[in-house]
Amino acid sequence: MTQDDAPPPVPADLLADTAARILLAHDVPAEDARLVADCLVQADLWGHQSHGLLRLPWYVARLRSGAMRARTTPETVIDAGAVATIDGHDGIGQVIAAHAAREAIERAARHGIGAVAVRNSGHFGMAAHFTRMAPPKGCVGILTTNSSPAMAPWGGRVKAVGSNPWSVAVPLEGDGQMVLDIANTAVARGKIYLARNRGEQIPDGWAIDVEGNPTRDPSAAIAGTILPMAAHKGYAISLMMDVLSGVLTGSGFGTQVAGPYQPNERSRSGHLYLAMDIAAFMPPAEFTERMAELVRELKSNPPAGGTGEVVYPWEIEDRTAARNLAEGIRLPEQTLADLRKLAAELEMEVAV
Repeated sequence: MTQDDAPPPVPADLLADTAARILLAHDVPAEDARLVADCLVQADLWGHQSHGLLRLPWYVARLRSGAMRARTTPETVIDAGAVATIDGHDGIGQVIAAHAAREAIERAARHGIGAVAVRNSGHFGMAAHFTRMAPPKGCVGILTTNSSPAMAPWGGRVKAVGSNPWSVAVPLEGDGQMVLDIANTAVARGKIYLARNRGEQIPDGWAIDVEGNPTRDPSAAIAGTILPMAAHKGYAISLMMDVLSGVLTGSGFGTQVAGPYQPNERSRSGHLYLAMDIAAFMPPAEFTERMAELVRELKSNPPAGGTGEVVYPWEIEDRTAARNLAEGIRLPEQTLADLRKLAAELEMEVAV
């Protein structure tokens, strides 16, 4: 489907209101429903539709089965000053991750650094949504998580290691941020689901099928195995993220973790949130100037042919969000159809 053939753009607030109403109808408290809806729509605003409203039907299926609890009650089970461990009790991942971020940032304000481990959580969408909570508070935010098996261990052929994403967010002058948010597979699994929704093939090098053959068919890729980024390096990084997110936190790890598209299984996902108060390391103004110098150095680098300019991490996402906020978000027809289907099942009128 070409851009001209795609459904017309939809205002972000209308999409968020629709998603929040659907979650509210499944007994999710209003504040939590809005948080989840905003996280999903923000991913669409940033241009990462693999982590946007495409995922809402998966969350609803998990709420209906009871695999994910509608009422999220995070419990602090270890409180050791700068360090804490939180049990999410199978609640909603976005709500738990936001709670962990606030806890880590508050502890960093008192101790210079805050480290919050999370067990028994769930899929929380884009990690950047939560690391970006730290820079406005004068902190660097780091978040790791684990996920259901997506890749085979290096040298193996059966998937046993998750994509296990991680994010780092750093303040820039003004309200800007430099943000990293990546999975350790060649591509986030959600992008393969998105390609399937769009009726598109996937690029070479993303995945292999169940027989171990390279594939461009998204359905075959989902059934098969996603390849690691950077060969053995991506596998090793992903494994270490599982150590930090799953083993260290007391949560599930490896094949014990279930994905958001598995409607009947507890997620058992774990996270680790680190907040570092910049003022504990150096005067914040000095840090801001040093970051500005780094950006100037990057921007002064001659652009390669065809690129137009050098960008720092998340600069493109911020521009995309501004444009989509002004013009509306173009979602695949399948994603809109899924939203309408959820609303129809609830006898809810929607305007998407």
